[in-house]
Amino acid sequence: MRVSLGRAVTLLFLGAACSLSWYAVRTGTGTRGDGLDKYQTEFLELRQRLLYAEKENKKRSQELSSALDEIKRVVAKRENSTGNHTDDTRWNVLNLTSKLFVHLANMYYYLPHLQKHEDSLHPNVVIGQGRTGVSLVMGIPTVKREKQSYLIDTLNSLFFDVSEEQKKDCVVIIFVAEVNAEYVNSIAEDIRTRFPNEVQSGVLEVISPPASYYPDLSTLKETFGDSKERVRWRTKQNLDYSFLMLYAQPKGTFYLQLEDDIIAKPQYIQSVKSFTLKQSSEWMILEFSQLGFIGKLFKSEDLPFIVEFFLMFYKDKPIDWLLDHLLWVKVCNPEKDAKHCDKQKAHLRIRSKPSLFQHVGFHSSLAGKIQNLKDKDFGKNALHKAHVNPPAKVTTSLKVYQHYTLERAYEGKDFFWAFAPVAGDYILFNFLEPLTVEGYLFKSGNIEHPGDKLNNAGVEALPADETELLKESADNGSKYNYQRTKDGYLKIGTFENGVAEGIISLSVGKIQAIRLSIHSNSSVWVLLNEIFIRMPGK
Repeated sequence: MRVSLGRAVTLLFLGAACSLSWYAVRTGTGTRGDGLDKYQTEFLELRQRLLYAEKENKKRSQELSSALDEIKRVVAKRENSTGNHTDDTRWNVLNLTSKLFVHLANMYYYLPHLQKHEDSLHPNVVIGQGRTGVSLVMGIPTVKREKQSYLIDTLNSLFFDVSEEQKKDCVVIIFVAEVNAEYVNSIAEDIRTRFPNEVQSGVLEVISPPASYYPDLSTLKETFGDSKERVRWRTKQNLDYSFLMLYAQPKGTFYLQLEDDIIAKPQYIQSVKSFTLKQSSEWMILEFSQLGFIGKLFKSEDLPFIVEFFLMFYKDKPIDWLLDHLLWVKVCNPEKDAKHCDKQKAHLRIRSKPSLFQHVGFHSSLAGKIQNLKDKDFGKNALHKAHVNPPAKVTTSLKVYQHYTLERAYEGKDFFWAFAPVAGDYILFNFLEPLTVEGYLFKSGNIEHPGDKLNNAGVEALPADETELLKESADNGSKYNYQRTKDGYLKIGTFENGVAEGIISLSVGKIQAIRLSIHSNSSVWVLLNEIFIRMPGK
């Protein structure tokens, strides 16, 4: 016989009340004093919350069912009309933005203080072009850290090798979970300066909550042996995640939860896409990291239901515990053992290996907390790529950091790393004998130090025989149009987004040297992770 959640809860609390009353009779304490009234009141409050939750969840289930039916209808229609699908086509078919929200009435029930402030749920959009209709929305909450901020390095890593096409189909939302306008604006200005293209195109957004969003966090109960400050920190964190998820929900098909102190593997977007397309429609969470709340992917249509559960218990437990409890409520049978429960949850929570995101932050956002967590499934990063280059004498005016020399990088043994350059600095590859060179490739930055890129720098080549060069130039006309430097080098290329790649006209003839020239001062270090001088036939 099936019993509804509300009836089960009622029976549970009636039993608990009878037990308390019987205990009082047996011990002679009555129903007064000893905190008995307090316990009964708390039981009744919890019962009311669960009954209300059941009622609202029925509403949400109906809404989700209707939305799912509509999605299935549209997907079936598109599948019938397109025939065979590539992964990209299937991914785009899933791009059906949901418009479901947690009703404001529900928000006011869990956060009653919001009723006094009409704009308490409206974010301050400091940076944003209002982009919607994308496949992937990435949310990054950040707060002011006592010791060190990792946000810029995290963004550098996320955008390190993301293609322009991929950028057009995603949004990265930075949620600055602070109410100090001066601090929020300083973060936004830093992002504008460092990521102008991403800001202008709309792929990057920066938002913050109104001060009225947060309830009084000074009266929270201390639980699980945590200090008052830690309880306050984790409670606010639950509210921050909820606000960010609700803002992100209508923007795209999938929502990826990230943190502000991580690095990402190369091609992580393609990896997320490929793994997602392999799954059935039954999953609720896809995990791309085993740590905490990092790298968790949700269907946007599920976010209202998930957020509502978080808000029901936001003062009680940390976010990752609540997420596990939500899965338990959905699929675990109280009459079965833990092993059976874990098997059922595994259908909803599916892990991808190796991990795509690694935690790198050492200083936690909780003041004084050291958090040296590492994902063992992330593996080792490929920090450089080796090539067989022609024999050359390599020199540089840059100050080299530790053992990351230019010689080792040219030989493919390591990457080259040096302190911040100034205008006029150079990196020189002087060949032991003149060579015919077909092309070149220089990549700066790597997955662990994505911001250490060469910018405003050029690639120059020194012809071995200037007389032959001038003759070939006259004979071939437009085939040769390189500009010259004062010391005779030809300007054959420039760095764009930290990469210089190109071919060299045959009219140049044999080359004696290739030089990387830096045109302006830089505030960041320089790291070359790939050096390739391409010879004929290579």
